[in-house]
Amino acid sequence: MPIHEKSLIRPENLLEHENLVVDGVDVSGHWSTFIQDRVVTDYNEDMEEEISALAGGENIHRCWQCGSCTNACTVHALNPDFNPRYWIYLIRQGMESELLRDKDIIWQCVSCHKCTHVCPRDVVPEGVMKATAHWLELKGHTEKSHSMIFDEIFSEQVFETGKIEDGRVVKSFMKRTGQALLQDWMVEMVKGMLRHMPISLLTKMGMAALVHPRTRNWGPAREAIREYVDEQKQREKAALGLNELVAQAAAEARSAAAKQETTHV
Repeated sequence: MPIHEKSLIRPENLLEHENLVVDGVDVSGHWSTFIQDRVVTDYNEDMEEEISALAGGENIHRCWQCGSCTNACTVHALNPDFNPRYWIYLIRQGMESELLRDKDIIWQCVSCHKCTHVCPRDVVPEGVMKATAHWLELKGHTEKSHSMIFDEIFSEQVFETGKIEDGRVVKSFMKRTGQALLQDWMVEMVKGMLRHMPISLLTKMGMAALVHPRTRNWGPAREAIREYVDEQKQREKAALGLNELVAQAAAEARSAAAKQETTHV
């Protein structure tokens, strides 16, 4: 369904005449506002299917554009350009070029789940936002966001040890994102912990950071999780056509190498 909200029309597509008189009536300024015509030709008819194949995007087809998600959104209250309803509309219409214009803010979802609780169709908009951010990264449109890097580090530790050690997670996150480990907020947090937490708990946390404890008999579970994760990654790549692209690139590389070898002979 079309969206007619002025807030969703790009400013460059709004035309106003500073001085315009029609039949003796002054219609200058906003009275003569026109929406500039444009034609979108680069539709991606598979975009909804691609995003729905990613974790969190499974129910995007249920959306009926009521706007409850955007109305409840924590980020939208601070930044009106953050608009889940509008992006879901673009995805379902296959308007990839329009979606890419907002690629730098889509990842700002804070996972507060307000949108999910108010959605009358169980679309799970928060999941759709995460799936869309993942889709942008997989397609090469954006770099990995800090939130995605954190999710990866958190998951890797769970998969490897069956446990979470907060210090290791934070240390790995700072390293991968190129940030200094000694942040002012971190120093203050550690000071607070030293003042208020029991010595026994601090000792356990320190030991965990050094010895990296594992859940007992975790090996079989770890292998099963890894197998499942690999299957999901292959399914995602297949949905986005990335397997074919990788295979095509490999074939081209082999062909180029063969030609070079023949030339040398």
